[in-house]
Amino acid sequence: MKYHTDVLIFTQLFVSEQKQIAMMADEKSPVRISHRRFATSCLEVRIIMRRIVNERNTKRKKAAIILKRTAVVAMCVILAAGMTACGKKMDSVQSESVSENDKYSSDIFAMDTYMSLTAYGAKAEDAVTAAIHEIQRLDAMFSVGNTDSDVTTANMQGSATVSDETAYLVEQSLEISRKTDGAFDITIYPVMELWGFTTKNYKVPQVDELQETLKRVSYENVSLKDHELVLKNNAQIDFGGIAKGYTSSRVMQIFKEYGIEHGMVNLGGNVQTLGTKTDGTAWRVAIQSPQGGNQYLGVLETSDQAVITSGGYERYFEEKGVTYHHIIDPKTGYPSDSDLTSVTIVCADGTKADALSTSFFVMGLQKAESFYENTDLDFDVILLTKDNQIYISEGIAQNFTSDYTVNVLKK
Repeated sequence: MKYHTDVLIFTQLFVSEQKQIAMMADEKSPVRISHRRFATSCLEVRIIMRRIVNERNTKRKKAAIILKRTAVVAMCVILAAGMTACGKKMDSVQSESVSENDKYSSDIFAMDTYMSLTAYGAKAEDAVTAAIHEIQRLDAMFSVGNTDSDVTTANMQGSATVSDETAYLVEQSLEISRKTDGAFDITIYPVMELWGFTTKNYKVPQVDELQETLKRVSYENVSLKDHELVLKNNAQIDFGGIAKGYTSSRVMQIFKEYGIEHGMVNLGGNVQTLGTKTDGTAWRVAIQSPQGGNQYLGVLETSDQAVITSGGYERYFEEKGVTYHHIIDPKTGYPSDSDLTSVTIVCADGTKADALSTSFFVMGLQKAESFYENTDLDFDVILLTKDNQIYISEGIAQNFTSDYTVNVLKK
């Protein structure tokens, strides 16, 4: 499925260090991740970023002229997330007091990815500014690269007194780990480091080295009492599979505190929306195909939801003709080899959506389908198999348009 002038495009820029940058380039309809480029130096990154920003500003000026001539209120589409409860249809109540003129947007690089924030309302600029400060604060708190972070302290010392936010993420991580039988595991960090995904010094580890490192991997090595975090058996943790989802939900909370009713955040492809578009219609989010380019699985109409996708095509390296992606199966220590090539979780809770997207990718179709049918967690799902079959939960099936063969999952 391809979308052209009526699609809100997000461009991903992959630099040599594998840092993912997403930039909003147009604002006419569904959100999507578009083409990829490769940069070989910091200078080239700056040049490309400047070019992308200029392109975006030019398109915005053209769009403003068109809207002025036609007297149509601009529709700003955005990434991700959803309604008051995952999978339920949103109320299409139009807000007459908020328009495109009340919009404020800003971009930031944090958590190793390029982020875009947009809010509508009288305090839109204040809301976005406050949200950016929060992103920077959380980035410093969760980063394994920050020597003063809660995570680094625990990893180096085996224990730490952690903040409310870190304690919450540990609790949520352990809950998802238990529910998915370890398909999601924050103690996978030493194995990720062994493969070079944390340093960009990629290599296929020796079997004996991998097996030895796997002894350190188990969510059962993590314990938390009050705010005292303890890591046993030389375990080390990383919130890379859950932190951005938590952060997008925090941004939505901050927007609400400033009275914002319409807004969005795109954290490197993790999308979350607040309310509807300013004209009262749903956000349209295009789900990227693993094939890349301008190929998309379909378009999802949603509101007040996080829409978070995981796939092996996002970060990988090749060695001796074999491709190795970054989503590691905690049980084997190797990149997951399930029958799924893309997993999208749609949920009001960005934290759970982020962790579940990784979990389902590791679990594969059969286990993922069984989990969805039997869990008490509230979310919706879009799965793509290796034979190009889409499986979508019934809660969002009517809001999804695709050229692929679609199978509906029912609870």
